[in-house]
Amino acid sequence: MRALWLAEGGSFVPPGAGDFNLPPIFLGITKPMLLVVLSVVIIAVFFLMASRRLSVVPSRFSFVAESVYDFGRNNIARDLIGSKDFRPYVPLIVTMFCFVLVNNIFGLIPIIQFPTFSHIGFPLALSLLVVYPLWHYVGIRRHGFVGHIKNQLVPPGVPKPVLVLLVPVEAFVKFFMNPLTHAIRVFAAMFAGHLILLVFTLAGQYLLLEASGPLKPVSLVSWAFAIAMTFVEALIQVLQAYIFALLAANYISAALSADH
Repeated sequence: MRALWLAEGGSFVPPGAGDFNLPPIFLGITKPMLLVVLSVVIIAVFFLMASRRLSVVPSRFSFVAESVYDFGRNNIARDLIGSKDFRPYVPLIVTMFCFVLVNNIFGLIPIIQFPTFSHIGFPLALSLLVVYPLWHYVGIRRHGFVGHIKNQLVPPGVPKPVLVLLVPVEAFVKFFMNPLTHAIRVFAAMFAGHLILLVFTLAGQYLLLEASGPLKPVSLVSWAFAIAMTFVEALIQVLQAYIFALLAANYISAALSADH
């Protein structure tokens, strides 16, 4: 609808941040809110169906589910946290990877076409309300409150005079920047990627409908870039889900470790 309005207006107005602020559908509930709930349903149904009929020779569906689980378990949780301590955190890491991945992929699904994590509130909530408290809980449980704070702020082997400058920097990075950047990484990638797709798609429609005759074929070039960027965006969506889960596992590992 917005694309048609732009074309009829006679001048191209590029999409911006305002296009991500979708109006409520009903009772104040927006499309991104519904997509978050839908992602939880999809993930739950996927793993429940895959685990209903387990066998020595798994079906293709079960094989995909096992591959996702093994990837989160072995390539993220065990590699980052360590073979001694990783098992209690496997469900969280696998769930987090799947949750971020499904919400990112929503941006490429026809009709839906909206990556949920392009709204900063969702990754920020996941970082501040799940990963950040867990990091403190794990560290305090392993080392005690004082030991956890010391483990995060005082690097081993650093001369005491240097600590006067280093401890405030470590406190700012560990307690403020880490949870913030954890969320911003995936948000920025999803926001920028979806915005680029909107620009090429709307520009192609505008050129086809509004440009003069010789410039109309350029619309095909714009749409070709949109298609190419779709494949790039799909790769980035998977990578961002992996990075988000990887950083969560890294924070848990840092909380458990005696030296950071």
